[in-house]
Amino acid sequence: LPAVLAVVYLIFNEGYSAAAGPELTRPVLCAEALRLGRLLSDLMPRQPEVRGLEGLLALQSARLASRVGPQGQVVRLQDQDRSCWDRDLMAQGQSAIEAALGLGAPGPYTLQAMIAAFHVRAESWEATDWEAIVALYDELLATHPTPVVAVNRAVAVSFRSPEAAWRLLEGLRTPLAGYPPLWAARADLQWRLGRTVEAADDFRRAAALGANESERRFFLDQAQRCVQ
Repeated sequence: LPAVLAVVYLIFNEGYSAAAGPELTRPVLCAEALRLGRLLSDLMPRQPEVRGLEGLLALQSARLASRVGPQGQVVRLQDQDRSCWDRDLMAQGQSAIEAALGLGAPGPYTLQAMIAAFHVRAESWEATDWEAIVALYDELLATHPTPVVAVNRAVAVSFRSPEAAWRLLEGLRTPLAGYPPLWAARADLQWRLGRTVEAADDFRRAAALGANESERRFFLDQAQRCVQ
């Protein structure tokens, strides 16, 4: 079962943020992964991580369309039009989370779904409950200690304590030197700390490492904005 869930998750991730190519997203893959997630839930309704994965995919799908602008440009979460998020998918995702929690302690997919739920429930970017999100990342990192989870946790921490987050990101340079989101996270944090030249350098590094053209354009545009 874990291998099956991992495959469905990977299909969704490739649709949500394409590894390469001209487009940021591949919605057909996301839709297929969500279909498979629901099918697994129908077949195995008593498996908590099956329900957790279903919840995660539904919640991420709820805001998929808002991730891309009219010219195909990247739209950051803080800039997305929340009124366009799919309320039915949001409700389905929350219901799946509740079902998962009713079956046992949350595993990695359920924890990620719970994090996604805090994002979609927030009425605005400013209303995001970062304390709760960091606490969930703490639990996720304890059960699923990967460098990628550590980067995502550091980003969440940055909205509570930028300096603490910077120390965390610095510690991830070696294991994730070739990972574009690490450099994008560093760049955004440096921009917020007023280190505009360093931010531009890190955005360029993220662009150089990435193979998705939409993301590359976004990173280069952000680098240019830093030095204007």
